[in-house]
Amino acid sequence: MATNKKKTNIRFIIILTVLIVLGGGFGIMKYLHSQQHQETDDAQLESDITGVIPRVSGYIKDIRVKDNQYVHKGDTLIILDDHDYRVRLAEAEAGVQIAESNISLSEAGEATSQSNIPVSQAQEKTIGASIETAKINLWRANNDFERYANLYKDHSITKQQYEQALAAKQSAEAQLRAVQDQQAAAMHQTNVARTQTNASAQQIRVAQANYTKSKTAVDAAKLNLSYTIITAPVDGFVSRINLQTGQFVQPGQSLFNLVGQKIWIVANFKETQMDKIRPGQSVEISVDAYPSHKFDGKVTSFAPATGSKFALLPPDNASGNFVKVVQRIPVKIEFTDSKDEMLKLLRPGMNVIVDVDTK
Repeated sequence: MATNKKKTNIRFIIILTVLIVLGGGFGIMKYLHSQQHQETDDAQLESDITGVIPRVSGYIKDIRVKDNQYVHKGDTLIILDDHDYRVRLAEAEAGVQIAESNISLSEAGEATSQSNIPVSQAQEKTIGASIETAKINLWRANNDFERYANLYKDHSITKQQYEQALAAKQSAEAQLRAVQDQQAAAMHQTNVARTQTNASAQQIRVAQANYTKSKTAVDAAKLNLSYTIITAPVDGFVSRINLQTGQFVQPGQSLFNLVGQKIWIVANFKETQMDKIRPGQSVEISVDAYPSHKFDGKVTSFAPATGSKFALLPPDNASGNFVKVVQRIPVKIEFTDSKDEMLKLLRPGMNVIVDVDTK
């Protein structure tokens, strides 16, 4: 009995010694590892998620994609009913034709008004020459009348000769007044022609402005018509299409999302771990979904603020009640081995464990 008890004690001592050695070795190994590595399991896979948003309203005519389908940038996703937008385009094009006609009419009116100005100016010159002639005739008739008046006072001529001189004077005055009236009428006609020319020029400018406005309306109608075909803004996988043919959609409404192929990791390290982490350091990555496979990566950048600062209600430590909480800094980590086939199996949102080599 004593021998068996002694053997049991020896066996216990050996097992305890082995456990102590193994535990000590494991502790030493973890300590040494912690001196050259920083690790966290507060990390997830991230990717670009782009929303598919219509720019115009309308009823869905056709849905060209399905859930989880991969599409390329520019591929047609959804087609909206474009009947209303084609009608608007036709209306805008008709407005352009009307504006072109108005420009032609205005230009024709301006040409007519401008052609009338030289005619009126020529009439003014002719009438001006006639006025000079009438003034000369009046001057001569006045001189003759004054001489005949003096001679009539001296009874050197007959009353008939005096009356003839008076009639010649009055006829010259009447002729001058008539020519002057013609000159005023010609000047008025010239002013009217110039006014019409200015009005026609103004009408042309208005017509040209309306033409530009109509062309802009056509461009806008064509643009809105093109928006009835909703295409993929980027390459990616289609996610959760909850739409039906005939459904009415509004501009700015989120229809579904496109998840990009490129993925990276956002790891939230404690602020006490950031002392040794630097961009460019290598990272060993373990994804919870595939624990037997290790991925290679590197640290690329740090967030400009802690995660709590981007919260909906960020903490205000100046309120009086302060409890120190260790903050976490988001760190971006990218995969370095692009040829790793396992990368195709990764999806945004998966949990990962990252181990940064800080040597």
